Amino acid sequence: MRQLGIGELARQAGVRASALRYYESLGLLPGARREGGRRVWPATALRRVALIRMAQRAGFTLAEIGDLLADDPGRGATRQWRALAERKLPELDLFIRRTQELRDAVAACLACGCMNFQDCDLLAAGG
Repeated sequence: MRQLGIGELARQAGVRASALRYYESLGLLPGARREGGRRVWPATALRRVALIRMAQRAGFTLAEIGDLLADDPGRGATRQWRALAERKLPELDLFIRRTQELRDAVAACLACGCMNFQDCDLLAAGG
């Protein structure tokens, strides 16, 4: 099986080597073997790092990702993923609503055109 050194895995995964060491310390990434004093992982670790990064972008915490990855890769992991995703969706919906509200507030400030924070009706109204 092909082995990737820490630098090569980091480059291919698009992360820093320090992130790989951190993932390893949290148990998200299996412990690296040592070859000639350097850390090496099987090439399959690249897929695992991609999963970690995708889950982070979706808003999952590293603890949640750890829970997901700690399960067996069979049916249990699928059920656990579903449960985590179902819990995460309302959080993401709330984040989207709040972000849209912030976007609308910035657009309203631009549309106002007063450019004077002291006299701005929008700021005075708390809107």
